[in-house]
Amino acid sequence: MNAPALFAASKETLVTLVIGAVGAALGWALNAPVFMLLGPAVAVSVAGLSGLRCGIDVRLRDACFVILGIAVGAGFDNDALGAMLRWPVAFLFMAVVLWAIMFICQVMLVRFFAFDARSAILASAPGHLSFVIAIAADTGGDVVRISMTQSVRLLSLTLVVPFVALAMGIEVSSNVAPQGVLMQVPVLGAVVIAAVALGLVFQRLKVPAPLLLGAMVVSGIGHLTNLAPGVLPEWLILPAFLVLGALIGTRFSGVTLAHLMRGLAAGVAITGVAVGCAGLASMPVAWALGMPVAHVLVAFAPGGLETMIAMGAVLGVVPGFVAACHVARLMVLTVLVPAMLGRVRD
Repeated sequence: MNAPALFAASKETLVTLVIGAVGAALGWALNAPVFMLLGPAVAVSVAGLSGLRCGIDVRLRDACFVILGIAVGAGFDNDALGAMLRWPVAFLFMAVVLWAIMFICQVMLVRFFAFDARSAILASAPGHLSFVIAIAADTGGDVVRISMTQSVRLLSLTLVVPFVALAMGIEVSSNVAPQGVLMQVPVLGAVVIAAVALGLVFQRLKVPAPLLLGAMVVSGIGHLTNLAPGVLPEWLILPAFLVLGALIGTRFSGVTLAHLMRGLAAGVAITGVAVGCAGLASMPVAWALGMPVAHVLVAFAPGGLETMIAMGAVLGVVPGFVAACHVARLMVLTVLVPAMLGRVRD
């Protein structure tokens, strides 16, 4: 990247972070749940819709993913390891609920929102946004409308999940930083190096969110073996959540009011269907696994991979369960989306 482009990207990132910080402060003042995530997401979204160009430098984004992955991995314990043996039933229900969401949303988007059949399938996919947009571009789908509908879904779920968790009895603390003995600096340095190395391996293997998942694996192993005990300090965790919230909001940067209105109603509608289907499926899974329904709902909620994993950690859900369910969701969608497209006539 040349110097002018680097300066422009840095300036854009700085402006976005300032807006995100203002949003976080307002969220704190209003006593909003998970204010360090929701506040920046809303503030940056509003700024983007008002015409301001917002963005997060990819290097800062990746650094925050590593930090969040280490923080989430710190939640692994022997109870989480034991629960892994009971997860296959969750993955089976995951595949069924994904098909149900896409089938219902496709019919709804075609009948009530004038989507063509192919664009309706792509717009209704509960996740895997980059994969969906790439297919839309290759097949001549309405890329703008699909991406707008999907962006509304992501923001809606980010805003709705904490309040649904509150309604279902989960204690949602405004403090996103984990409590406990702080990880020693040399240990933290070694974990970061190992996390980045594994993340780069995952990247070569085309694993989604490679740096986040690589950091989770390294941190989880470190905590299970007691080689890397401790939690991360607030001065690392809080900025990471702020950046993640701002990153969610940047999806609306450069979006015109006309584009927003074209996707807003459809995005809200598919979000409602997705949450409803996920809620119904979470009940038998929660009974089978012996988990609270609200915890399973967070794992099944079809939001952004990084966002939902981080949200699960804040809500006290078993981190490995949340991560495994959301990675499985992307793997199922990789097969399900092309299969459903293949059944649509040209």
